[in-house]
Amino acid sequence: MEALRTAVEDAVGQRVETMTVVRGGDVAASFRVELDDGSRLFAKTHPSAPPGFFTTEAASLAWLREADAVPVPSVVAVSDGTDASPAFLILEWIDEGRPIESTERSLGEGLAALHDAGAPSFGREDRRTTGSRGLPNDPQPDWPTFYATCRLLPLARLARDAAALPASTIDRLERVAGSLDRFDTAEAPARLHGDLWAGNRLVDATGRSWLIDPAAHGGHREFDLAMMRLFGGFSPGCFEAYQARHPLSPDWQERVPLHQIAPLVVHAIKFGGGYVAAATAAIAHY
Repeated sequence: MEALRTAVEDAVGQRVETMTVVRGGDVAASFRVELDDGSRLFAKTHPSAPPGFFTTEAASLAWLREADAVPVPSVVAVSDGTDASPAFLILEWIDEGRPIESTERSLGEGLAALHDAGAPSFGREDRRTTGSRGLPNDPQPDWPTFYATCRLLPLARLARDAAALPASTIDRLERVAGSLDRFDTAEAPARLHGDLWAGNRLVDATGRSWLIDPAAHGGHREFDLAMMRLFGGFSPGCFEAYQARHPLSPDWQERVPLHQIAPLVVHAIKFGGGYVAAATAAIAHY
């Protein structure tokens, strides 16, 4: 913690009064930082951060924030670390609160606006990888190519290497990856959060939703919505507001499990358990 304290002080040019542990992700250590001028910041570090870990997250946050659609914390400072200093990300502090009547509907409308802000391609122009599994984000010309080459096929290889799924399920996954054209809605790439489960949405003291911990990339907008449905935590009003702002294709329900395959396989590789059966069922559906 002392190394992080020194790094924060050097980055912001102020003395750190206190650092308090707060809940974070499954790998990063997170802190509330109080500075000598009374202001607060959020800081997190990683004991063995992969190359580009925090600068990728900072770039993702800035890209989502650029759309001016859903609140996203501003980046104060970031470093992927040196021999003398830890990797860290420092963000503005968000005071958490409780949802109000407008919270869910405002999120749905804002998410539609975020998606409509678009992306230069499916994937990322900077080609930075996504998440702890290092999934590729090389720019692709269309959604079937992106979802196959940057998600399903790499995940099939990882699942085979880790013996995380039955061989027959992995074979089926590879066949699904080869037949995605039949599901293509030919939409332009949307600006996606990329890991939008309820834990990556904060509600502030005024009832506004903020997006954190993105795996941002250009992709199919149904992907974010399918992820939101996978683990719950978002009300029907959120989806209704999204639909009113930018209606989905009439057959969108048929593709929900298809978009859920990628996060389910990731969870099967990482955690096993019930995710193996859930991933197998989603793959078998197609």
